[in-house]
Amino acid sequence: MTAWIQSHHIDQLDHPLNMATRGPIEPANVGFDFSNFARNAHLGNTMGGLPKATSTGTTIVGLKFGGGDSGEEEGVCLGADTRATGGPIVADKNCEKIHYLTPNMRCCGAGTAADTEYVTNLISSNLELHALSQGRQARVVTAMTMLKQYLFRYQGHVGAHLVLGGVDATGPHLFTIHAHGSTDKLPYVTMGSGSLAAMAVFESSFKENMTKAEAIDLVARAIRSGVFNDLGSGSNVDVAVIQKSGTEMLRNYEMPNERGVKSRNYKFRRGTTAWTKEDVRSLVVKEEVRSTTGAGKEQGPAVVEPPQETMDVDA
Repeated sequence: MTAWIQSHHIDQLDHPLNMATRGPIEPANVGFDFSNFARNAHLGNTMGGLPKATSTGTTIVGLKFGGGDSGEEEGVCLGADTRATGGPIVADKNCEKIHYLTPNMRCCGAGTAADTEYVTNLISSNLELHALSQGRQARVVTAMTMLKQYLFRYQGHVGAHLVLGGVDATGPHLFTIHAHGSTDKLPYVTMGSGSLAAMAVFESSFKENMTKAEAIDLVARAIRSGVFNDLGSGSNVDVAVIQKSGTEMLRNYEMPNERGVKSRNYKFRRGTTAWTKEDVRSLVVKEEVRSTTGAGKEQGPAVVEPPQETMDVDA
């Protein structure tokens, strides 16, 4: 009965005749709402601080190429930098971030190095067992499903942000798999802390049905953009090209940060610098002092040697 009275009262208020007799409707409040400021400050104080964003410290990319009018076999091109960091320290200058899954699949990893290594090794073993049990080559979507289900189980606590690429019986496939388990399927993707710089290169230069050479060049440019615009990315450029005919791994495809030899010794051997003439001068100075004292008697000259320089040495 109470519910009917309340609904009947609301209907009467919304009736057109009643709305005409009421005053103008005031606009809703706009702008920022600071009503939760005190609550957020209290949570931050009681929980030991607000959570901070985790930096993946990597640039990994991938794109699909070939097909159409290009005359090129369809495939997937993956790329990654080679810097591994531990906080502000560069732990490894030439690590490998393009991980093997199957002969027709590769997976780029960003995030915690131990997690990316373990997850890719685990799924690689499961894919091999799956292929043996089914008697056929595993598909890329199968690897994607295994990865997303495993990561979703841990709700992001396994820090593996992945770019999965491969070619199977249904064609080339490219996926991104986030640490929380969400996935995307796109023609070109980037992940990691340098992903924004790499995506800027892709969005300005990507086109459908690129050739293999164009795809490799674009991937290398995207990784270079991440290397030079992100402190978490650096060192060299690794590229992997996956096609139905085979997989090509281009380790250290580019080395834009190769370290040169630092000169430390500037001593030249005798005879390195030639001279045209030689002049030898004596730097020993002698002075003669004649004394005029003593009843007009002239004494012989007295030779005074200049004082020798001494050097103070701390005890």
